[in-house]
Amino acid sequence: MDIIIERADGVLSITLNRPARKNALTAAMYQDMADAFVHAENDPAVRVVLIRANGDSFSAGNDLEDFMKAPPATGDAPVFQFLRAISTAKKPVVAAVAGVAVGIGTTMLLHCDLVYATTTARFALPFVQLGLCPEAASSLLLPQIAGYQRAAEKLLLGEPFDVTEAVNMGIVNRVIAAEELDAFARAQAKKLVALPAASLKVTKALMKGADAGEVGTRISEEAEHFGRMLKGGEAQEAFKAFFEKRKPDFSQFN
Repeated sequence: MDIIIERADGVLSITLNRPARKNALTAAMYQDMADAFVHAENDPAVRVVLIRANGDSFSAGNDLEDFMKAPPATGDAPVFQFLRAISTAKKPVVAAVAGVAVGIGTTMLLHCDLVYATTTARFALPFVQLGLCPEAASSLLLPQIAGYQRAAEKLLLGEPFDVTEAVNMGIVNRVIAAEELDAFARAQAKKLVALPAASLKVTKALMKGADAGEVGTRISEEAEHFGRMLKGGEAQEAFKAFFEKRKPDFSQFN
C-alpha cells in the first residue's frame, strides 16, 4: 500500500509509503489521503491527524509520470479533494518531516497545525521552474507566514532550502533528531488527544477563520491557472526536459 492508514489512541496516522519513489504522490494516493481526512472529521474517536512518511524522503511531490497520464482536469480530481480536506480540517493536524519535501510535499505543511522536521529535511517549491504556478493556496499562505520577500524568493526561484530556514520562515515548529522524530510527533499528537476536543476545534477555527474562505478561493484560482499552464509550451518543455534528464530551454517562449 502506498498510503497506510492507522487509527490508535485517538490519532489517525497517514503514512506515505512509497519510499522507492521518494514518496512521490499519485492520484490514487491523493484519493486515499482525502478519504482519510473525511473519515477523521466524521469519526468522533479520532481527535488528531498525523502525517508522516516511511523511508528517507517525506515526499518528492507529484509523480510526474502519473501526473501526465491523468492530469487533474476538474475540481473533483483527487488532488483537489485532498487539498480541500486538509485545508478545511477542523481537528488538529501534525506533520513529521524527514528528507526531501518538494512541491506539495512542502505546501501541504502550510495547512498543518504543528510541523516537526529533522536536520535532513530539505524543502523546495519548484513550480515556476516547471512552467507552472503555486498550488494549495501557497501563493496566499506563504507570504502570510514567511513575509512577502522570503515567499517570493522561494516561489519565484524555486531553489531548495534547509530546515533552519524553514523554521525561521515559520513553516516548521521545531527541529528534532532523526531517530526521535516519530516518537516526538506522536507524543505531541497524544498531548492534543488528551485536551478538550471542542476547545481545540474552536481555537483552530478562530485562528484560521479570517482566512478560511480566502484559502478555498485561492486554491480554486491557482487550480485554474495551473490547469491552463499545464497545457502550455513552457510546462511541456519542462516535463520533456525532466524525462530526458537535461536542462529545459525556455528561451523560445515570451
